[in-house]
Amino acid sequence: MANSIGAVIDDGQTRGWLSRERTVAGPQFNRWLVPPAALAIHLSIGMAYGFSVFWLPMSKLVANPAQGCSHASWWSGMLTTTTCNWSVPSVSLTFTLFIAVLGIAAAFWGGWLERAGPRKAGFIAAPCWGGGMFIGGIGVATHQLWLLWLGCGILGGIGQGLGYITPVSSLIKWFPDRRGMATGFAIMGYGGGAMIGAPIAVALMKHFSSSGGHGVAATLMVMGLIYIVAMSLGAFAFRTPPVGWKPEGWTPPNDENSKAMITGRHVHLNRAWKTPQFWLIWAVLCLNVTAGIGVISMASPMLQDVFGGRLIGVDGGGTLTAAQMLAIVAAAAGLVGLISLFNRLGRIFWASLSDFIGRKIPISRSLFSASHCTA
Repeated sequence: MANSIGAVIDDGQTRGWLSRERTVAGPQFNRWLVPPAALAIHLSIGMAYGFSVFWLPMSKLVANPAQGCSHASWWSGMLTTTTCNWSVPSVSLTFTLFIAVLGIAAAFWGGWLERAGPRKAGFIAAPCWGGGMFIGGIGVATHQLWLLWLGCGILGGIGQGLGYITPVSSLIKWFPDRRGMATGFAIMGYGGGAMIGAPIAVALMKHFSSSGGHGVAATLMVMGLIYIVAMSLGAFAFRTPPVGWKPEGWTPPNDENSKAMITGRHVHLNRAWKTPQFWLIWAVLCLNVTAGIGVISMASPMLQDVFGGRLIGVDGGGTLTAAQMLAIVAAAAGLVGLISLFNRLGRIFWASLSDFIGRKIPISRSLFSASHCTA
């Protein structure tokens, strides 16, 4: 009986299109078809960097707050209140949650991804991220802060983690000759997701608010559904290279020091995290991400508060009209998109450059030495 069940489970026909075996590419497959699939997923989850456009509208959902709403300054009081507005710090905690869960999910399910394959991981990431946004929209519509945290923060963070590592793992396998460029392609979409998502979110909020309200809930739901479709299409487009595959005409380098310490070796995680180098790199990345995300998470409210009317060329401290306020919101979203653009370009540029100068340059060798200038 058990053997029969195991045979059914192992049958490729039964497991269907999500099985790893179904993703193995044929001999004529063009590896350049994989980057668009990766971008479909990373551009979707990259909207995480554009979430700051929601914070101020979320803090003004209740038109006529009840008297004595000071208790709502405590987050515990905001979790279920429907009569008091949320504070910006309480809603922006959503960003902290899905970024933290991203890292936890990536670490926890990274090994599973290698066994399950990119299609299954990407397909699961789609309803987690998109569905999480939809649930978050329900939380906004019912004014339940805990539901926003659960949907966008926890469930969305799981989708972020799975969606982030799936394209990176796949592209590195397809581009062993250009590992830096491959990684850059993968994470480029994540850095640029807000460039597309933030203006769309502002436009949708403007559209849905035309009949009253702020349009935040409907915007989250619609964008969540869009991301489910986009990420699912990207997941089904993934292919994995056959065992032993390598690019035509490419030979793995034998001399590890031939080009600025670019190595062809691989170190298993069980050994890697016992080395000081691993934790030094982790510390540098942690500090870098903390500094950058600290700005990105509050970019839109920060720009609106600091510059105000000057974003649209209006000076002075006079009262702004409703049309001017909408223009300021749109201008802030545009600047968030500009930050996202340079985030995107920087990822692909520096990652691709590492293929030529290496990931690490010894202190005893200058970046501007003749050996580097002639490379």
